[in-house]
Amino acid sequence: MIDAPTLEALSEPILPTLFMLDYAGVAVFGATGALAAARQKHDLVTLGFFAAITGVGGGTLRDLLIDAPVFWVQDWRYIAICLAAAVGVWFLGQREWRFRALLWLDAVGLAAYGVMGAAKAEALGATPLICIVMGALTACFGGVVRDLLAGQPSILLRREITVTAAILAATAYVALKAVGLSNLEAALVAAPCGFALRAGALVWGWSLPSFPGSAARG
Repeated sequence: MIDAPTLEALSEPILPTLFMLDYAGVAVFGATGALAAARQKHDLVTLGFFAAITGVGGGTLRDLLIDAPVFWVQDWRYIAICLAAAVGVWFLGQREWRFRALLWLDAVGLAAYGVMGAAKAEALGATPLICIVMGALTACFGGVVRDLLAGQPSILLRREITVTAAILAATAYVALKAVGLSNLEAALVAAPCGFALRAGALVWGWSLPSFPGSAARG
């Protein structure tokens, strides 16, 4: 999620790609938020609220932590995209394919936002580890808030690979920049890595191993 001060720090070739991914990612995550509200039969206003919280939540936390201007306050189009996504979900109604499609779009968003969160933090002078953390937060925090509001298990409490895909994308981006690749080159390699990991989880049920031993008994 890119604002004016960061534009000067990023090289020109990656900017059009980042803007397209950024707006598309907001739309995708906004749609997943609206879908969570739709499952509980809420009204259109609540769908819009869920869409906005999910779409901009991760980037808001990131900007606050790295002391950058909050991106959606600087550019009204982000909120407008979230609201448009909510309206789209409302008019789609009950469609058998929509949840499966959003899972795959969410996979794209996780990978892209993992890269973009890391890229913005790097542009503002953050250390490599902090860039990776910011990438993961950007990609996942909105979904965490969405799940809490919807009363669903948080993505942080699921063994299914989600956060790990964002971490992989952010880590790959930072590592590739460290060995001399440009912003664009690093993004074009790192984002597919994160997407491939999430896709494997969706298709083959990949998950991280749980802590060994039996579950605690109450």
